[in-house]
Amino acid sequence: MDRYTERRPPAPTGELLTRVWARRVDTPPAGVARVVPDACADIIWHRATGALFVAGPDTAARLASTAPGEMVGARFRSGHAPAGLGVPADVLRDQQVPLDALWEAGRVARLAEGLHGTTSAAEAQDVLAASVLDGVRTGPDPAVPALLALAGAGRRVSAMAEEIGLTERQVHRRCLAAFGYGAKVLARVLRFQNALRLARQGTGLADVAHRCGYADQAHLSREVRALAGVPLTALVG
Repeated sequence: MDRYTERRPPAPTGELLTRVWARRVDTPPAGVARVVPDACADIIWHRATGALFVAGPDTAARLASTAPGEMVGARFRSGHAPAGLGVPADVLRDQQVPLDALWEAGRVARLAEGLHGTTSAAEAQDVLAASVLDGVRTGPDPAVPALLALAGAGRRVSAMAEEIGLTERQVHRRCLAAFGYGAKVLARVLRFQNALRLARQGTGLADVAHRCGYADQAHLSREVRALAGVPLTALVG
């Protein structure tokens, strides 16, 4: 049985994290879970192996193993991973990186020890979330809220630059650093996530395409396949 749960992070970490989650697979055989692009990065711990790693922002679907055992994760808000991890998001794009490649060894060792002493997923989630605040020296790029809002609204890069007061090149660089994507890819990922949310709420696909700004349902289907590798109906199911 494969069980996935998520919840809001503990209050002190809510400015950096959007949620904490756990996945538990009780019995073999192992399978795979399809992880689709969401403009976020996660710190993940595997209880059985003790592995601690970061899954960076994806540009296409990634198939993750669901071998028996428990994994616990803390997901950064879009654009906030650099503040918690200490590196630009594009360094992590489409990668899984050991946490000790990003944080100093003593910090990772303390986190591993704290996680090893937990007896439940909820307790491990709290330990993992609290660790994010250790060593944070600066907040996210102040342009992140505006970049997210404008990209989510489907604005062109030139319009984003004019509204924020940056050049198009600066918008591109700051999107790469904050989200791991340039502004155009960020807009595609956010639109895809909006379409997925509406479809899961029961909205018809033609209406999803119209409300999310796709040219038509065929355009929606092409974009979903490009980003997720399967039809939207497969993701909803």
